Amino acid sequence: MEVQIAVAKTNKYASRESGDTVEIVERPGGGLSIVMADGQSSGHGAKRISNMVVRKVISLLAEGVRDGAAARAASDYLYNERQGKVSATLNIVSVDLRSRTVVATRNNPAPILISVNGIMTKFDDACTPIGLYHNTRPSIREIPLENNLTFITYTDGLTHAGSRTNQPMPIIDVFKALLEQNLATCQGLADGLLHFAIELDQGRPVDDITVAVISVQPSNDSDSIRRLTASIPI
Repeated sequence: MEVQIAVAKTNKYASRESGDTVEIVERPGGGLSIVMADGQSSGHGAKRISNMVVRKVISLLAEGVRDGAAARAASDYLYNERQGKVSATLNIVSVDLRSRTVVATRNNPAPILISVNGIMTKFDDACTPIGLYHNTRPSIREIPLENNLTFITYTDGLTHAGSRTNQPMPIIDVFKALLEQNLATCQGLADGLLHFAIELDQGRPVDDITVAVISVQPSNDSDSIRRLTASIPI
């Protein structure tokens, strides 16, 4: 098996900086975590919030703290720093080789989409953003590690796509269509969802959008080399 991760993101139209932050960190017991946060509002202020949250989480994960505890600590940290006046959404998706599971942790009203051998479900248990209240708890789901397992997580900019023209973003339908078109690579899924959202917004995204995909697939390589690539327009 091999873990594949892809991210596709864009700024809100006419905004020079995205309020979303996403990072990948190796777990001390083996595996990878992707951490994504969306700060309240947009632009530089939102970026400062999301960056602060993500850095707090990844520092704790790197020390071996469990995902749920890291999310709670990040929420209390933001609450104490901003006196409960600023919120952020937070998602953590981890492939944990110690427990041989994929762990999804949400403080985000937007669901996480989960595909197992082409069968899709939504992880949409009730939860709240972090930073507004002390001791805010995340919603957590844990699934045994296996091939053909894919998690898609995103910020609310994806759900807001099309709101300007009253054309709601059909996230699940687009996801299924991408699978049927054999674009089921991580990058194909992330890019496909983002491009559809931008088209709905007529090339002018109404909000920052980040789509992150983490997948466990059969390994096609005989080597044990780890690879990570990134493409950032400047």
